Amino acid sequence: MSFSVFIWFSRTALTPLSSGGKPLSRTLVLPNLSKSKRADRPRLNLYISVMATFIAASPFTEATKIWAAEPATSATAPTAPLLMPGKHTLYQRIITRPGAILSPQASPTQATPIPGFSIFYVYDRQTSQDGKTRWVQVGSSPHGERVGWIPAEKTIDWKHSLVGAFTNPAGRQRVLFLKTAEEEKKLILDPQPGQKAEALLKGALANTPGPVIALEPETYIDITHNFYLLPILDAQQIERENGPSLKLLTVISAPADHTPAPAPAKISIKDFKAGLVFVMDTTISMQPYIEHTRQAVKDIANSIKGTVVSNNFRFGLVAYRDSLKENPKLEYETKTYALPDFSQPIDSINTAIASVHDAPSSSASFDEDALAGIKKALDDVNWASFAGRYIVLVTDAGAREADDPHSLTKMDIEGIRQLAQSKGVALFVIHLLTPAGQKNADHSKAARQYQQLSKFGTAGSLYFPVKDGSPQEFDKIVQTLSTSLLQQVADTTGQKLAGLAPKTTTQEDQKKIDVVAQAMKLAYLGDLQHTSAPDVIQSFTTDRDLADPAKQSIQVRILLTRNQLSDLAQALQTILTTGLAGRTEPQTFFTQLRSAFAAAARDPSQIAHAERIGDLLGEYLDGLPYKPDLMTISQQDWLAMGAIAQRTVLNRVESRLRLYQAYQSQPDLWVQLGGSHDPGEAVYPVPLEALP
Repeated sequence: MSFSVFIWFSRTALTPLSSGGKPLSRTLVLPNLSKSKRADRPRLNLYISVMATFIAASPFTEATKIWAAEPATSATAPTAPLLMPGKHTLYQRIITRPGAILSPQASPTQATPIPGFSIFYVYDRQTSQDGKTRWVQVGSSPHGERVGWIPAEKTIDWKHSLVGAFTNPAGRQRVLFLKTAEEEKKLILDPQPGQKAEALLKGALANTPGPVIALEPETYIDITHNFYLLPILDAQQIERENGPSLKLLTVISAPADHTPAPAPAKISIKDFKAGLVFVMDTTISMQPYIEHTRQAVKDIANSIKGTVVSNNFRFGLVAYRDSLKENPKLEYETKTYALPDFSQPIDSINTAIASVHDAPSSSASFDEDALAGIKKALDDVNWASFAGRYIVLVTDAGAREADDPHSLTKMDIEGIRQLAQSKGVALFVIHLLTPAGQKNADHSKAARQYQQLSKFGTAGSLYFPVKDGSPQEFDKIVQTLSTSLLQQVADTTGQKLAGLAPKTTTQEDQKKIDVVAQAMKLAYLGDLQHTSAPDVIQSFTTDRDLADPAKQSIQVRILLTRNQLSDLAQALQTILTTGLAGRTEPQTFFTQLRSAFAAAARDPSQIAHAERIGDLLGEYLDGLPYKPDLMTISQQDWLAMGAIAQRTVLNRVESRLRLYQAYQSQPDLWVQLGGSHDPGEAVYPVPLEALP
């Protein structure tokens, strides 16, 4: 058996083994990797990835110049891409295979190589005059900008826009990519898949790869800041006798930009910086907890002042109360007292938060607007300047969600969690289980909210309840959290931290903190080393950690353009407006929806036959392995669910609208693909969980 071995460098795309600085071949065949043979080769401190083919072309080669070719001028040339079969708005797209060529005509004449894994729209399909070769006419955008012809055999039809995104690998096994679907299915169905996967990983790292053709990098690739393509061509559900079912994914992969960025001067792990922002409930009765938090921050700031680690850690504090419309005496709804700021000494936080106090008056109800406080912290802090990104919510009450008329954000728990995820922020929650909360029957509901809000990768929920709201117990938790996160920063940067030690904590809680800290470190290292996704022609994997299927290893997302997300937002706004207007006559909801959508539709006749809300939304949501709840609602479902459930649906719609607005307001999230310069064609991989 022979196979190809390529070495993945930390700052470049995959590069083949070479001799004298020259590649041996595009496919280096090593028929024998016995120990005696390996011992004669030089040792390389590089990660080994085993794969079928090497992609050598860069988007910035001479071939790229062809992408800017003038549109065809033929009178018969199509002005729009071909539609997908059975679709009215979705255009056909292809992904190029390595070795693809681009020609001005449907023939190899004057052909020029182009990078593999480039994405194009399809404008025409033809067969050569001799009938032997099929050609695809492609363009870089859907606006008639055709750039040439590519042999069909060098393209892969991309029938939907599903992509995979690696989750942070802290606390789980690395993802393996196997050669065939049969080998991946065999691995999934193995009685001990975790042990089998571990053995395959060890073999691949020892140059005996077996069925493994690529590995996930050891460090984390944050797709929101270091975009890469892992298109999902197919997803198959595999039922297992022991354990939950798993998805078998067919994927191909390539970094968005194969050109390595220059290494920043003198940047190292010692430059790892962290920001810890407390989001404090400062409503009436919270004064003891405010004072304990202030004292914990003061103790830490004073202890590390003047030490080396003080250059790597800063505190911030955001306070929240409730709606001033209900009670103007609350003084404010949200207020930023201090941002984590490295231009100021670490102990400047003490003065900044000295005036924090509880409210002079009670709120309208027991629940308060914790989500408004968190969003304030997410919006006000420049999180991109930090490698360690932490928010600690301190509250004794539940959170107002989108369905609450007094909510300031009109977002739900999942929407805020997704927003934090897009910024790479870990949310901890310290929930004070006070007698007042027990009296108001608030604890169970609030616990469910905060357990969901604080979910973070393989760490699970970063939820810390305080029995009876004990100030002494709270002091232990807030001091332990702060000190543990600071200690992780010191460990990461190789600095010594003396004079501070976390107070007692459970082994489970400490493990959660360690996983979060490791996740932040891996994300920083991945960014520092310009880690890219492994290049793969086509391979097979699963979306779960085989050692612990409860842990997600690949998050399935849908790649939407700005225009598509805008269309989806407009559709949701129409649903929201129509639903609110028809609350007294729910039986007319679908009739009014059809009328509203038909007014803006290219083909109103299609709207007239819509039976479910999903039929009114974009076709790009069709065929997803996960169906958003909203899409499946029929007229009968709407009438049967009643007024309260209808309002819950509309609140979820409004929450998603706010989330999409937040996505649109973050320019760093959006990436241009395929040579297009149209801002509306920039893309962002939206998590399926963020769909309505």
